[in-house]
Amino acid sequence: MPQGARATGIAHIAADGTVLDSWFPSVQLADDIPHPHTRRVSANELSPRLLNLVGMDRDRHVEVVPVRTEIADLSAPAIDAHDVYLRLHLLSHRKVKPLEINMTDVLDHLVPVAWTNKGPCLPDDFEYVRTNLRARGTIHVYGIERLPRMVDYVVPTGITIAEAERVRLGAYLAEGTSVYREGSVSYNAGTLGPARVEGRLFSSCVIGAGCDIGLSSFVMAETTDGHNRTPIRIGENCVIRPSAGLIDLNMGDRCELGPGVILQPGTIVYDTRNPSEKAYVPARTITEQSDWTITHEPHSATPVVRHRV
Repeated sequence: MPQGARATGIAHIAADGTVLDSWFPSVQLADDIPHPHTRRVSANELSPRLLNLVGMDRDRHVEVVPVRTEIADLSAPAIDAHDVYLRLHLLSHRKVKPLEINMTDVLDHLVPVAWTNKGPCLPDDFEYVRTNLRARGTIHVYGIERLPRMVDYVVPTGITIAEAERVRLGAYLAEGTSVYREGSVSYNAGTLGPARVEGRLFSSCVIGAGCDIGLSSFVMAETTDGHNRTPIRIGENCVIRPSAGLIDLNMGDRCELGPGVILQPGTIVYDTRNPSEKAYVPARTITEQSDWTITHEPHSATPVVRHRV
């Protein structure tokens, strides 16, 4: 994979200079960038369609600015909000896969934003802004947070998403993936092949092709410091049944976690796969293996491990 990336797009800059977002309709990897930077671009560097978007939106107290962002090394930490948005676009455009590039402390470069159907705004003076925007019609506020909905910036091919609010920009959804109404996928997380997501994938969590993440289930990477999480990888053709969950644990291929079973590294499970060596062991010693099921059974006070057939 090339070391860096570049893109030209549109940024929303608040009156106080705060970067609210950057939208890059087309992104590309590159290996000829000497140093990272973002600069305003001139009108003759823009397509007519992008040029039509540029200007001052006085109702929102926001300037719409054309920018060109270049990242010299995707393995190095992001340097500003434009850099972060380009990395998020690379992920959602499927130019890079989750956990392949450096996403350390990316949320520290972003601020909470009021995401509306009229564009992003600073939340601090939003009640004043709302009055201005009412002249344009009904105002919908989709949320106040650092990351926007993916589909407002990128719509990947070959996927379905039942509820746009639940997939953040920076999610990586492989072709053939379906995210159902109660499913959610955070940034730097997603599916590496066709998969069914009706549970929750936290940031830094990746699942393989053929996986089925059931209703109210979750795959959660533990927070290390700030907003950063330890990467979690789930193998191919795995099933996580409704209301089950993995916390800070990887999973091999062709595994099944039964309904309501929640595992952490120190959770004790009863391993029956070798009859001569039945043992109570912590989940961390089992979960990275393949071809197992872990379920609640009436005779056992702990989840039971069996061969998956």
